[in-house]
Amino acid sequence: MTAPILIERNGHNTWLKWHRGRRRLSDPVFTGERIVEAMRLGASVEVDLVVHADSGCAVLHDLELDRETTGRGKVRDTGAATLRQLHLRDNQGQPVTDRVLLLEDLCALLAEKQIHPDALLQLDFKEDLKALTPQLVANFGASVAPIRSSLILSGGDFDAIAMLAGAAPGIAIGYDPCYGESLSRLQATGDYLGFIEQALVTAPDARMIYLAYDIVLAAADAGTDIIAPVHAAGRRVDAWTINNITPETIAQVERLLHLKVDQITTDDPEGLVEAIRQ
Repeated sequence: MTAPILIERNGHNTWLKWHRGRRRLSDPVFTGERIVEAMRLGASVEVDLVVHADSGCAVLHDLELDRETTGRGKVRDTGAATLRQLHLRDNQGQPVTDRVLLLEDLCALLAEKQIHPDALLQLDFKEDLKALTPQLVANFGASVAPIRSSLILSGGDFDAIAMLAGAAPGIAIGYDPCYGESLSRLQATGDYLGFIEQALVTAPDARMIYLAYDIVLAAADAGTDIIAPVHAAGRRVDAWTINNITPETIAQVERLLHLKVDQITTDDPEGLVEAIRQ
């Protein structure tokens, strides 16, 4: 099967981002093998970062260890050496052979491989400005230095992203303005253009704006194209996250392709490509 990297529609390429490092839905999250595969193929792939006790970041989504790993307690209270001994869990909660990666481990691993020039690894910082210390910021810069040209740093707290990026000159950055009850508020006010304009002002240096796909589609239902202003500002749009491939989500993806989103985040890139082809 051709690598699930992008979908071409009417002359526009929409990249498929491997959410949490998954090529297919059955994959465990955040395994080094899949992340390396994606980067060698030239895919877009995303991992999450949370802060650990030794002023660094672990490649995990949750602030607690229990669901994703064989550990217990808060990531913030756990040191690097302990984290490296923990195993990841699969979709059924069973331990797998792969261990938890720290940011510096992942970057060092990729630095040893032949990364495709089109590959892009998104580092999605799951915490906020309060989590940052001078040592953590410095460690972030040192960790990403070997591969920063292949990275994009993103998050919902743009001040935190800007501070981390300051330690890694040249790293691309992105911004996600969708949080809490964003969709409900927007449906109540109908101010979709104001929402996207505020996002562009908040994050003037962001190359990618990450938008929940249901917000993109709700705006379109209300007669507002919120992709066009982002493109007019010279930025790109990622629509997140298509979890399962069903007739309903395929129809939603078709609408996103028609709206010319630049990237779609999905837990099943392989299944999505196959479904679209059929």
